[in-house]
Amino acid sequence: MNVKDTICGPALFRNLELDGKAVDIAVKDGRIAAIDPASETGGRAQPVVPAFYNCHTHLAMSLLRGYADDLELMPWLQEHIWPAEAHLTDEIVYAGARLAILELIRSGTVFANDMYWHAPAVARAAEEMGIRCAVSMQTIETGGPGRNDPKNVAANAALERLPRDASARVFATLAPHAIYTVCESSLRDIAARAKAEDTFVHIHVAETRFEVETCRKERGGRTPVAYLNDVGLLGPKTVMAHCVHLTDDDIRIIADAGAVICENQQSNMKLVSGLFPFRRAVEKGGCRAAIGTDGASSNNSLSMFAEMKCAALAAKIESGDPTCAPAESVLRLATRGGAEAFGIDAGEIRVGAQADFLVLRPDALPLVPGFSRTSDLVYAADASCVDTVVCAGRVLMEDGAIPSEEEIVDAARAAAKGLTRR
Repeated sequence: MNVKDTICGPALFRNLELDGKAVDIAVKDGRIAAIDPASETGGRAQPVVPAFYNCHTHLAMSLLRGYADDLELMPWLQEHIWPAEAHLTDEIVYAGARLAILELIRSGTVFANDMYWHAPAVARAAEEMGIRCAVSMQTIETGGPGRNDPKNVAANAALERLPRDASARVFATLAPHAIYTVCESSLRDIAARAKAEDTFVHIHVAETRFEVETCRKERGGRTPVAYLNDVGLLGPKTVMAHCVHLTDDDIRIIADAGAVICENQQSNMKLVSGLFPFRRAVEKGGCRAAIGTDGASSNNSLSMFAEMKCAALAAKIESGDPTCAPAESVLRLATRGGAEAFGIDAGEIRVGAQADFLVLRPDALPLVPGFSRTSDLVYAADASCVDTVVCAGRVLMEDGAIPSEEEIVDAARAAAKGLTRR
């Protein structure tokens, strides 16, 4: 691929294959300015496809990949993850976020909706490495290192300077961790603030049966979804991670509120939290949905290729129907669905859209023989298929090369050793 690139100026991506035709894509001011017949046709045209949007992550947990595997959720959190996270620093989180972003870029992802400690360090990493990122102003009042921790309060205060919407590449969200870690009065305050500021809310919801059963016992029979709706937290800018255990009434409430479900099938399966009810919630219930990987400590990959395949297969198993969650639907959730969840005009290749796209290696083995590009992307492809990654018109990876990769990996290894040693 012959490409001229500058961060601010125009760029021309030549001899790409789009919908079976050889094209050139012109980019200006971060958007696709033109799609024209290819001016040069020497060699095989490289396929161009929309980039991925990872709608639930804990980026710096990349440093804890493989640290505490094969455990149930609460023992995993309380006995291993939270004690380790008590020793986090800005620089450790910065190193972990850069490692995660490196993995995201290499596997074709240009956006992360992140929830983690020391969030200004995550914002710094995202700004420097060029991806889009929603960083969390996290609230957690029981459990975890943020309990009455002035560092978490200071981190949230530092994020006040960030925009609250995706008109900026890096922006802030309100992020109450979950109903079991944030009290009702705080949830109501966050709901009121979200409404007043017209900002996004990011929260874990109905991840485990224990969470749902405890909520019913303590809140007059209400499910987590019904409870959050009652406190005013559900709306079109609410992104709810997991939503594994949903009643039909929950699905109706979510659909009526216009809230977004972010499914995380690999993490849910590994922790045996359950299977997201794709057919009931999305295909029949009409809920808005997107896909996320969760953190690298509970997945353990940040690849949206792997997550798409798992989303499709798990939906078929959960529903008992091989026609559930077809590749086209799953691919849309990972691209256009994720972009729409955050109001990003992207997720498709068209003139005027944000210039977020991937250029693939046409002879990558998972793409051969090539009967269906969509099926190949969902069921077969992996990071080895990605040649070039473009976000907001900026080339983040070209010909498989990412700037400073070796330094990022070395710094992450040192940070992980320091964290676990403490």
